[in-house]
Amino acid sequence: MKVLMINGSSHKSGCTFTALQEAEAALNNEGIETEIFQVPTKPIRDCVACGACRKNGGKCAFGDEDGVNEFIAKAAEADGFIFGTPVYYAHPTGRILSFLDRTFYAGGANFAYKPGAAAASARRSGTTASFDVLNKYFTICNMPVVASSYWNNIHGNAAEEAVQDIEGLQTMRQLGKNMAWLLKCIELGKENGLSHPVPEQKTPTNFIR
Repeated sequence: MKVLMINGSSHKSGCTFTALQEAEAALNNEGIETEIFQVPTKPIRDCVACGACRKNGGKCAFGDEDGVNEFIAKAAEADGFIFGTPVYYAHPTGRILSFLDRTFYAGGANFAYKPGAAAASARRSGTTASFDVLNKYFTICNMPVVASSYWNNIHGNAAEEAVQDIEGLQTMRQLGKNMAWLLKCIELGKENGLSHPVPEQKTPTNFIR
């Protein structure tokens, strides 16, 4: 089993990475393979609703330029996900939002029924708002949401400050343990003939005709 983690910060070894590393260590201790995927630091375009991904087999038309298609391919082989972001003006980075908008629109089938979790880092405030935004990707895609002993937040303005947030680190470790537990439960269910529900064909309802 493997958990694919995403660092939505432009700082490859900053606070967000520190939080993900703590969850990663807990997952590894439970025998779960992990990979931290760094969102490219160059500008990432947002989704322009061109619809090309519907014709390209779930690949974004621009996804070869900035790692979106690479991540979609990796998601197909992963069993769970943790998305990490720093807080910018009380919300996730525009970088990770543009990346995930295109990723889920083009490759949402690769995430369905796989556990997901969000993690946010901030100097002071805005973590719960950012946490809420990232969770919405999971809850529109039939993904079980993994919780911890507190909201999945860590505080610090630099990595050396984040490691001083003892409760934040504990929260990340518990998140890793809970993710591992749920993955093992799902695997055990599969071994005993229990598969995930078959979703109904979606019928979009438009109230403005």
